[in-house]
Amino acid sequence: MSAEILDGKAFAAKVRAKVADHVGRLKAAHGITPGLAVVLVGEDAASQVYVRSKGKLTVEVGMNSHTHKLDVDTPEVDLLALIKQLNNDADIHGILVQLPLPKHLNEALVINSIDPAKDVDGFHISNVGLLGTGQKSMVPCTPLGCLMMLREHHGSLSGLDAVVIGRSNIVGKPMAQLLLGDSCTVTIAHSRTRDLADVVRRADIVVAAVGRPEMVPGDWIKPGATVIDVGINRLDAPERGIGKTRLVGDVDFASASAVAGAITPVPGGVGPMTIACLLANTLTACCRANGVAEPEGLTV
Repeated sequence: MSAEILDGKAFAAKVRAKVADHVGRLKAAHGITPGLAVVLVGEDAASQVYVRSKGKLTVEVGMNSHTHKLDVDTPEVDLLALIKQLNNDADIHGILVQLPLPKHLNEALVINSIDPAKDVDGFHISNVGLLGTGQKSMVPCTPLGCLMMLREHHGSLSGLDAVVIGRSNIVGKPMAQLLLGDSCTVTIAHSRTRDLADVVRRADIVVAAVGRPEMVPGDWIKPGATVIDVGINRLDAPERGIGKTRLVGDVDFASASAVAGAITPVPGGVGPMTIACLLANTLTACCRANGVAEPEGLTV
């Protein structure tokens, strides 16, 4: 068996096209342009690249992009004041504070200072509670992207046995809630799960989000299962030259793709969907704020 490769890059392009189309219709019919504000504190290189990419794609789909870059030693009170200002700005529909934050800033306090209706990362405690109780919420971008890909591949997920490896607040826990919402039978596993291999082997859907490179080998995968690899791990690649690296997921792609029915690659799988879903969430937040019908297929 050779697994079908689930192309996240191509799927993300389709999501962005849907967002752009809906943004265009919002502007034409209501004179409304969704606005996304991204706050970056410090000079973390990876975060700067990510924020630039977000800004570029935000503009490409017709939204307004606002980037606020603050010094690494910015006092917490100043950051909270900026977030308050953005909360009160009617032209801003989505607010994202890029993580990680410098150590002197209280991450939970900062996240929970964002208006939940503008929390397009879906990390605010109110959105976590709403999602957990099956109510309308802002949904974390990476799990939302995974769910979209699974729905596209399977159609209905009802009755499927799903195992989520990883229990983070950003991916593992919300992913499990989304799968429950689609009537899967869900197990949350992690690095301390007893007989982890046997737990994974019974799954029709495996979502690996544990942060350990190539932790899941092919012989853990049920023949024909769908594997969603959320992991992004950088390993040394001396065969490519001095100082060179390569990206791998949490799943051993070579062995798993020989068994699985479908699998996401790393890179090019889940990663591109995260920003696409950030744009979708910003559009959804804008529609909700203005009492306009939400776009179909871009939210739960």
